Amino acid sequence: MPRILIGGKLHPSGLDLLYGAAGYNIDYVEEISTESLAPKIFDADALLVRTQLLPGSFIEKSKNLKVVSRHGVGYDAVDVAALNKRSIPLAIVGDVNSRTVAEHAMMLMLATGKRLLRMDASSRGEGWEYRNAFESRELYAKTLLIIGYGRIGRHLAKLAQGFGMRVMVHDPYLRPKDLSASDVEPCPDLLLALSRADYVSVHTPKSDGPVLGAVELGAMKSTSIVINTARGGVVDEAALANALNSGSLAGAGLDVFEEEPPAKGHFLANAKNTVLTPHAAGLTLECAERMAVSSARNILDFFAGKLDAALVVNRAEIGYGRECVTG
Repeated sequence: MPRILIGGKLHPSGLDLLYGAAGYNIDYVEEISTESLAPKIFDADALLVRTQLLPGSFIEKSKNLKVVSRHGVGYDAVDVAALNKRSIPLAIVGDVNSRTVAEHAMMLMLATGKRLLRMDASSRGEGWEYRNAFESRELYAKTLLIIGYGRIGRHLAKLAQGFGMRVMVHDPYLRPKDLSASDVEPCPDLLLALSRADYVSVHTPKSDGPVLGAVELGAMKSTSIVINTARGGVVDEAALANALNSGSLAGAGLDVFEEEPPAKGHFLANAKNTVLTPHAAGLTLECAERMAVSSARNILDFFAGKLDAALVVNRAEIGYGRECVTG
């Protein structure tokens, strides 16, 4: 019987789906780390992973591995090239978390703009008179720049427009149909767009370098706020901390970091007007259930020979299609 290894805590609905499927052995390791999987990986035919690293050296030792399913849509922690060498498909969940992440980005915009943490502290005895500082700002009539106009970016645009914000988008892959009836302004010149924006929210995958480095952050207004719910490294953390502490930027809301969890005393933890969350934008109760069920279903569908090829990120590299069977 195929053996399925689950790496990281999974919503009970996902567990019920796997444990309830006949003909499988299930190993469940709640800890989210590569090392915790080591004792079980050698026997695994399928692996369901959360956010832990999956390096090539680990994949090479997993001799029985036939499929990997990610509990989410990002996969920069997985050595896809190593999977390709063995024609192992890497499946992700479908569009189950885009609205949730967009809501989280909106929450960070409100929390930083309204100085929520400072307001909370002042209400708990740390200076009631802070209310008279007039540092809280409205979203209405402010300009939001969304970098990366995929599903999350489009949901965020609608939320922001509900607050009366103007929305600009920067995305080199933007298509005319992405803008139909959306009332957003395309801005191909990133530096120009940054110079006009009051809020900047990043929704791009991780690449070789940061999307917002020192040059890009330097192009922004001193009253602007940066939001990152995409991936750590998309924004240069050192440059961001310097800009915040020098007053070159007004604030930042971050859900992702280059090193996760960030080291104790991380410089962004002490930067001015930051709201930090622990890579939790997609981890609402409802979304956690959807991701668990979808990632579990992908494994079962693979062994049934009906895994949706659209969910296989390396389908072109390994020649995976709907006609493929597991053998």
